[in-house]
Amino acid sequence: MKKTLARLIFFKLMGWTIKGKYPDIQKLIVAVLPHSSYFDFIVAVLTRTILNKRIKFLGKKELFNPLTGLIFKFWGGIPIDREINKNYVETVVELINKNKINHLAIAPEGTREKVEKWKTGFYYIANQSRIPIMMTSFDYKNKTVILNKPFYTTGDIEKDFEFLRDKVSSIEPRK
Repeated sequence: MKKTLARLIFFKLMGWTIKGKYPDIQKLIVAVLPHSSYFDFIVAVLTRTILNKRIKFLGKKELFNPLTGLIFKFWGGIPIDREINKNYVETVVELINKNKINHLAIAPEGTREKVEKWKTGFYYIANQSRIPIMMTSFDYKNKTVILNKPFYTTGDIEKDFEFLRDKVSSIEPRK
């Protein structure tokens, strides 16, 4: 029922499509780029429901206030306190290795603002966990969710980022 309702809303009422295939693999980093709007969350939740995937996500701790915290946690949210000097890469890698997180969505930009440089955490999480990254984009111009093929890091972050950027460079964010 939930999946049918999501399909109705996403495909029929909103006019979106999904291009690409979600891989049938045990663990994955879903890198969502560009991240420019709160509306991305709605597109993500509907897409995840249609695909019938349990994907967790990292969010700033301020999103997990008493009013919204339960909802975001129910939807798979993991609060991150960005002001504490703590190594979240190691923490997330440990959660992945203990099978507490299998599929994790991360916005490499780290914000909805336009940035020149991506944060590197998603890359190091994938690299240290030895799991692939799937570049995923919400193309608002064409109303298409783009699921790229999974990519395994090589350890050469500059070379890998160049390859990954190429996957999402033509995508127009929501304005």
